[in-house]
Amino acid sequence: MIGFVIRVIVALAFLGSTAALYATGYWGWGIVMTLFSALVVLTFFRNENIIIALYQMRLGSKEKAYKALQRIKAPHMLPKSQHAYVIYLQAMLGAQELGFAKSEQMLLKAQTLGLRTKQDQAMCKMHLAGICMQTGRKKEAQTLLSAAKKLDENNMLADQIKMMKNQMGQVASKNQMRQAMMMKGRRKSPKMR
Repeated sequence: MIGFVIRVIVALAFLGSTAALYATGYWGWGIVMTLFSALVVLTFFRNENIIIALYQMRLGSKEKAYKALQRIKAPHMLPKSQHAYVIYLQAMLGAQELGFAKSEQMLLKAQTLGLRTKQDQAMCKMHLAGICMQTGRKKEAQTLLSAAKKLDENNMLADQIKMMKNQMGQVASKNQMRQAMMMKGRRKSPKMR
């Protein structure tokens, strides 16, 4: 909340100085200050930590992206779409630590709050399909992969979707997984003669 108050004060100071520069006839500096005040006002609508985290994710630096996300203290205070991206990025970055169930819940919540771009929606559905495949829900995974393919307009995820569809045949069904859990990896003892 303190960051928001500081942002408001800085924005008001920039807007006041911009008006003063225009009023006194310094048009060049007024235009420069208009650009600076536009950048400050833009931070009201786009959280800079989310932008940094998305950029670091695209570069492949998950540690830096995770640090940028940790700087957001109260994500529930952000607008809905930004809150959705915080949840989406936390689920993507912490999939190993969170486990399948928690990661799936977070991705579904991010989906319901609303991801802006179709590319991010497709990536979310693809990750949900991967979770469904690993938990033995083949049909749900197939529907999610087909939805992801429809959302991927630029075919950026086509290779990953094709690879996941090829791996679909190797996925164990729910019954096979349940039997493996019941057996706990033990082999049956040989018959005595």
